[in-house]
Parts: sequence; C-alpha cells; structure tokens
Amino acid sequence: MTRTSKARSQSTPQRRPMVVGKGWVQGVVLVMLFGFTIMGAVTWSTYTDSMPIPQKVTTTSGQELFSQADITAGQVIFQNRGLMEYGSIVGHGGYLGPDFTADYLRRAADHTLQLRQKSGVHDPTEANKADWRTNRYDEKTGVLVFSPEQASAYSYLVGYYTDYFGKNSHNLGLLADNITDPVQAKQLTSFFAWTAWAAAANRPGHDYSYTNNWPSESRVDNGPTADMVLWSALSLIVLIGGTGIMFAIYGRWSRKIGWHESEVPTLSFIRPRDVGLTKSQRVCSWFFLVIAALFLMQTICGAAAEHYRSDLTSFFGFDLASWFPYNLARTWHVQLSLFWTAAAFLAGGIFLAPFISGREPRHQGRWAGVLLGAVAIVVFGSLAAEMLSIYGVSWARGPLFGQQWEYLDLPRVFQTLLTVGMFLWVFIIWRSIRGRLKGESRGNMPWVFFFSALSIPMFYAVGQLASSGTHLSVAEFWRFWVVHLWVEDFLELFTTVLVAYIFVMLGVVREKVALAIIYMDVILYSAGGVLGTMHHLYFSGTPSSSMAVGAFFSAAEVIPLTFLTVEAWAFMQLGARQESRSRTPFPHRWCVMFLVAVGFWNFVGAGVFGFIINLPIVSYYEIGTALTANHAHGAMMGVYGMLALALGMFALRYLIPEEKWNDRLAKISFWSTNIGLVWMVFVTLLPLGLLQLYHAVGAGYFEARSLNYITDHRNSVLEWMRMPGDIIFIVGGVLPFLWMAFQGWRHRKHGKTVDELPVESLFTVDKPEGGQAGPVADPAPTGPGGAQS
Repeated sequence: MTRTSKARSQSTPQRRPMVVGKGWVQGVVLVMLFGFTIMGAVTWSTYTDSMPIPQKVTTTSGQELFSQADITAGQVIFQNRGLMEYGSIVGHGGYLGPDFTADYLRRAADHTLQLRQKSGVHDPTEANKADWRTNRYDEKTGVLVFSPEQASAYSYLVGYYTDYFGKNSHNLGLLADNITDPVQAKQLTSFFAWTAWAAAANRPGHDYSYTNNWPSESRVDNGPTADMVLWSALSLIVLIGGTGIMFAIYGRWSRKIGWHESEVPTLSFIRPRDVGLTKSQRVCSWFFLVIAALFLMQTICGAAAEHYRSDLTSFFGFDLASWFPYNLARTWHVQLSLFWTAAAFLAGGIFLAPFISGREPRHQGRWAGVLLGAVAIVVFGSLAAEMLSIYGVSWARGPLFGQQWEYLDLPRVFQTLLTVGMFLWVFIIWRSIRGRLKGESRGNMPWVFFFSALSIPMFYAVGQLASSGTHLSVAEFWRFWVVHLWVEDFLELFTTVLVAYIFVMLGVVREKVALAIIYMDVILYSAGGVLGTMHHLYFSGTPSSSMAVGAFFSAAEVIPLTFLTVEAWAFMQLGARQESRSRTPFPHRWCVMFLVAVGFWNFVGAGVFGFIINLPIVSYYEIGTALTANHAHGAMMGVYGMLALALGMFALRYLIPEEKWNDRLAKISFWSTNIGLVWMVFVTLLPLGLLQLYHAVGAGYFEARSLNYITDHRNSVLEWMRMPGDIIFIVGGVLPFLWMAFQGWRHRKHGKTVDELPVESLFTVDKPEGGQAGPVADPAPTGPGGAQS
C-alpha cells in the first residue's frame, strides 16, 4: 500500500457493514424499477390519450357556443371559489353538492329528450341516446359540434347555473349570491358541459365514452363496461390468491420475518427524567403545541361541515353559511388534517435525530425554530388565502390566493413554500445525523431514515405539476400522486422507519429485525402501492388501461395491510414481555398503544374500507359518496392521525417532568379518539355510504348525489347519530392531548440540556453474572443475500 493510500484509509472512517443482506436492497430496487417503469408508460398515455379539450364548441351552423379558454377559465373558477370542496367533478371533490358532470349530463339529456318529444321524433328515447353517444369532435380542426338540441340544452343550463350559484346559493350551503358575474357563470357551465360531453360521447374506435361510461345514466345509454366487470373479478382473484400466498410464506418463515423481541436477558428502561434533551428537541415542544391546536381546529371544522349534512340552512338557529359556508369548512378541515399530521412527522424526525446521531450540531435549535416559523406562515397564510379566494374578494387572485385542486387546496405560492419547508426539514435532519451517516453503510437504518425523510418533499413536489389551468385528466393524475402515492407509500415508509427506530431505541427489537421489517414493508407496500395509484383515475377521462393497472394493483395493496393486524398484536406482546423483564417501568405504554391503533386502522380503514370502493364495478356507482368519506376518515385519522399522536406521546413523555406526567390523561385520549373514530365510521359513515350506494345502483347516480336524497329524513337521523362520537372524540380525545402538549411547552426548559445523547439507546442492559453490560450488537448480515438466514 502506498503512503497516499495509507493516509486516505486512515482519514476515511470505516463504514459499518449492512446488518441485513443486500438482497433486501435489491428487492426494493427491483420493485421500484418495475412500478415506476409502468407508471412512465401510464403517464405517457395520460398525456396523449385523455379526453380532448376542443378549441371551440359550435352549433351545426358554425356559431360558437364556448371555447377552450372558457373551459379552462371555468375550471379555474371552480377551484378558486372552493366548489371542488362543495361538489365534485368526474366523481372527485366534496360530497354535499352534486357531481356537476353527472348533474349537467342529466339535466341536459332531459332537456334534449323533451325537445325531441315535442317535435314528434319517432322513438325520441333512442334518438336522444344516439345523439349523445355520437362523437362530433374533429381532431384535426379541434372543433366540437353540438347538435341543435345539445346547443339548446347548453343555453338553458347557463341560466340554470347562473341562478344556482347566484340567487339560490345561500339555500345550498354556499355564500349568498356566491357567483353573480354572468361571464363566470357561463364559463363554469362550459366546464361542466365539456366533462358531460366526454362522459357520454364514444371514445373513437370504442363503444364506451372517454370516462368509461361514467356516470351511470340510462338517458345516454351509460352503463358498466366489460372492462369493469372483468377487472373487478380479477381484483378479487389477486386479493384472495395473494393473501393465501402471503399466509403460506408467513407460516413457513414466521420465526425469521416480522417483529421479534430483542434477545436481551434483562434490561432497564432509562427513566424519562434521566434523559437529557437537546435544544432542538426542546423546540419540538412548540411544534406539538401548534399540532394539538391545529388538531382541535380541524375537528371543529369537521363538525361544522358535518352539520350541513344534517341541517343545511341553520346551525342551531344560527345562519352559519353567511360567514362559514360548507366549502370553506371542508377546505379547512381537509387542509388542517394534512397540516397537523405532517407537522407531527416533522417534529418526530427532529426529536429522534439526536438519538440517532448521538450529538446536536451548533445552532440546530435555531434551525428548528426557523422551520416552525415557516410552518406557521404556510398554515395560517394559506388558510387565510383560501378564505379570501372562496369569498371571491376582487383583489384576492393569482398564485398567492387562488385555490387549487381538492386536497391540494393550497394556493400555488404556499404549495411552493410548503415544499421548500419540507426540504429545509430534510436539511435539518441531515445536519444532525451527517456524522453518523459517514460511518454507516447506505443500507443501514440511519441512511434509510434519511432517504425516507427525503422522499417526503420529493413526492409532494410532484403536486406542483397540477396547476389550476392544467388539463383535468392530467391534473388528476398528478394530484393523486400526492393523495395516494405520497401518502400511502412514502409516508407509510417513513411511518415504518419511525416505528422501527422507536422500538430499537427502547430495546424492544434488535436493529437487524427492525431493518428487515422496513425493507419487507417497502417491498410489500410498493408492489401494489405505486401502480395502485391508478384506481383513482378510472373515470377521469384517462384510457381504459388505467383501469386495468389500477384495479389489479390496488387489490395487491390490501395484502400487506392484512398482516398489520399481526404486527399490532406483536406490538402489544413485545411491550408487555419487555416490561415484565425490566427493573424499571416501561415509559411508553400509550405511545405503543397508539401504534397498535395505527396497525388496526391501517388494516380496517386503508385496507378493508379502501378495497370496498376500489373495485371498478363498485367504484362506478360509489365514487363521491359517503363510502369514500368513510375510507378517508378511517385511513387518514386512523393511520396518520394515530401515528402523529403516538409521536406526540413519545416526545411529551420526555418534555413533561415525570411528576407532572398524567398517565390517566393519556389513557383517556387514546380510548376517546379510537372510540370516537369507531363511532364516526361504523355508526354514521359506513351505513350512510352503503345506503347511498344502494340508491345509486337502484335509482341512479344523479339521484344518490342530489340534496333531496342527502337531506332525506333517514339520512338525517344517521347524521345526527354521529354527534355523540364527535363529542367523545373532541372532548375526550383532542382536549386532553392539547393539555398535555401545553404541559410539554410550559415545562420545555425543565431538566438538563445536553449536546450529546446515548446513540439509539433509551435502555441499559443489566450486567449478567461474571459479564459486562453493553449494547446488543448486530455484526452479521441476515436475510436475503446475507450470511445468515
């Protein structure tokens, strides 16, 4: 060896080899390559083969009815005024108002049928169907021709929607005289008319429409396609067969995969009062106080939005819609659910980082404070901008105020700021653990922690491709990368890493077991999760291949979620066994219990409820109904909400002085949030959704989404029955957590502040007889590709 190479080897720290086999990493890479290669092909077809936007729409005599600019302007108005949080378009959006694609199609088809009946057309019903099924769009010229009857229907509906969003709006849960500009009313109608045309006109070369014959509408001969039935059946086969294979694998190798306790004879958990905290960890007390306050705001907004479904025009005698209309209540409810759970991820990452690295870099607390300020600007700035946009304030326009797509409601500027803020968070994490990263193989837990954190802003940034003027089908495609892929794959990955790290730190499992579980979960989630994104786009004007891909792989998503029930039981068993072997009390019982709840709701809310609505044939009648809301509540609150609360309980256990810690309050919060959520979904949302699905199949989708049906007395009883669950959830679940977060903030300076911490260890191993105490090492790689199995 030369002198130079000797010097280099001495200056370069020795990296610790992977504690599991390289086969795990290779498996992740292969699954990702497979998924994103196919997604690349799907992306191309979405851009090239989605429903076309005509340059102009004319009558048979050549008179222009509306243009591409009108359609795009109507789409922008629909978003900026928060109407996608009131009703829906091609099935996606809010659930109080109608689906405006289905609404326009029904009203226009009835109008054209009446004209034919009055004119004495032979067999007007069949003539009406043929008129709507005929595709008169010329791809070369970009001109779409409406028949005389369709043109008459358009003119009639411009007047109808002018009144709907004008003089009638206050009786519908919207602001009084919501939209009074006749130009804007015409542009909105043009947007609705375009989607309704695409829902009825046959796709060139096929006998079904651009939206795969959605919505169900007998007046235009829309019914389920053969693709729907076929892929629904194949989805069931994938689910049953895949679950059987997984159970066989688990039965064969159950002792080598899954959660297994650390092989430590006796250990002692370090008491929280003996754990020093760094400056950045103390800043996290501010985060959790803000998180708890936002959680309370979100539940209040949710209760207000729910009240509209039980009593549309009055809030216990008060005119709520005059200042807090339904679309604003739902916008804030959806946005706050994202804000407080995402902020908990940010705080959890910052809090765990010093334990991972064993050190705190200089000024880390200041950087955490900067991030907190950035979060506050994005949260409260975007909420105010959304309110002004929905109110239609004349100067509140453009990227700073204009609301975007449902779920990504943040105006453009705040979307960008949020993305930058999350990259800042990754930088803060990197500053804290960079020393540790230098000495670790890139497949070990510190690097996996860093990569999983980096994936969060990277995949949220994809949502920037869905601007307010983007083609509807394309925008929906990128929007659901965030709604589905970001949430159900990469946030799931970060969730698994955080849970695994907490268990390693507490000595509950060994590092090699935790790391193997992380890789296994990534493979299982991503195998179905990446391509399962397309189940959201069955009827959004994308090609039918989207249905095939989405249906097949969304069924595969349920398979790994089935095993989370096993993991949830393992959490409880592991915690109980380790506590029985410890000479000191286990300090994180309620953190672990919330993690158990994550496993339960991942299976029920994301898995069972998700699969129910993902079958194409079910989704065809169900999309945009209470069953969608049922899945959303069970998955979002049940998984990410419970995980956020678990992270809060973990951090607050160290921030609150031991003598001030109230175990009973944590217990009340746990049981109240879970009982309240069970009540919410099983007493109200699930039965409401099943009844609405039954009505959509029997009477029609238009009827099932109408206000007459939603406010029917039977539904109103179910809506009112939700109140006890909401009270339990807010009073017993949210308020105790808010008080505990306040206690953590109030005592944030209590205890010793340190710059160094024990690396990944919140426990000590008792010295065996004739031996020495020490950490449990993981010297040999295990699992696929490793030296041991």
